[in-house]
Amino acid sequence: MIVLIICFLSCFFIKAQQNDSIILKNGIDSPNHLATHHFGIFSSRISTNFKLKVLQKATFSFNLSSGNSFHPFVEAYLPKDPETRERLSQIKWHDRTFYFINQETTPADYINIVVDGVIKEFRPSLTLPVSKYHELNLSLRSYLITKGKYPFSPLTSDESIEWFHSDVIKSEDPYGRRYYGLNQVNFKYTDRNGNVLEFDNNDFFIGGIELNHHYYPEFLINKTRKIFINFGSHLGLNTSKYNTSVDVGVSVNAVKKIDLKNRYQLQIAIGTNLLRKNVINFKNNIDLGNNAYIATAESAIEITKYNGKGHYHAFGVNYQLQSRYFKKEETDYFRLIGKWEEINGGWQNGITTLYKTLINWDFIYTYGKPNLQLSFYIKEDFLVNNAPDFQTGFNIKIPVFD
Repeated sequence: MIVLIICFLSCFFIKAQQNDSIILKNGIDSPNHLATHHFGIFSSRISTNFKLKVLQKATFSFNLSSGNSFHPFVEAYLPKDPETRERLSQIKWHDRTFYFINQETTPADYINIVVDGVIKEFRPSLTLPVSKYHELNLSLRSYLITKGKYPFSPLTSDESIEWFHSDVIKSEDPYGRRYYGLNQVNFKYTDRNGNVLEFDNNDFFIGGIELNHHYYPEFLINKTRKIFINFGSHLGLNTSKYNTSVDVGVSVNAVKKIDLKNRYQLQIAIGTNLLRKNVINFKNNIDLGNNAYIATAESAIEITKYNGKGHYHAFGVNYQLQSRYFKKEETDYFRLIGKWEEINGGWQNGITTLYKTLINWDFIYTYGKPNLQLSFYIKEDFLVNNAPDFQTGFNIKIPVFD
């Protein structure tokens, strides 16, 4: 409901004019393609900004993402005794044995997780120029947990993904989706403090509000090398009942623009950001990773074709790495328990992927004209780290407040 109200109010103030010469193309202006990760959705992660300059006109955008995540139920014990940790570190993780009795005899942390569902993100966003070199962006993120049935999730449904596994890859049910059943929501996580996070089908929640400031300084290389650099500062208020907190972060990004023949343009970019999670906690939140920071590095390449009417088509590829949620040293001694005999593979991924760097690729198409920009993307991890397994997205951007 809040998303609909914001969309209505923003559209109410639109004063688009037929003869307005504004062109929304501004660097690699891709949609917000942050992963709908089942931990990440509770924090205000930073979206990489590959724009060249401040667009001297307010813009409104609406972003819709849909990602399918699947992790079978898995449990983990993390012994606290140093000698036990040392013993387990000498054994491959799948051969370790540890039998928990009680906290006095065999002290250990315990967590379990199961994730099965399609997570949809709705993100309205307003960007305002403050000066020639500074701009502010305000966005609201909200989420819907669904079964992913047709026709609402045509590409990210379980049927689509398992059809791809069975008929294209020729690997029948490699991770147990069919074993557990298609098109269902089974989303539950118990942290090491005994707190429980759980969702049912069609559960909706407001994830938070984010305020982003970007500074686009003028350097000599802007003209001589066509290299543009921007710096960002970020503040996020998380509002879900599982994580009510404040995050802060910083970012830096660089874009190289290359003009080609026949109205083609090539742009190459790199960027990095660092977010400090939970600088302020307003209550005893669930443990969504004992790494206090989320670091991201991203590179992108985009080729654009302009025509004589101010319209353009752009095709881009993004490669992104995000730091792990749990501290890697715990993999030396954790003991995992799951249905390894029943599932063809990946029964452990619900835990192990939280200790790995998340890697994903985005393939983006954008169509733009003077008063409208439409973008579509698909996200794939290729390493099966389910962050999520497969994701699609759509973005619309328009100028406002003429």
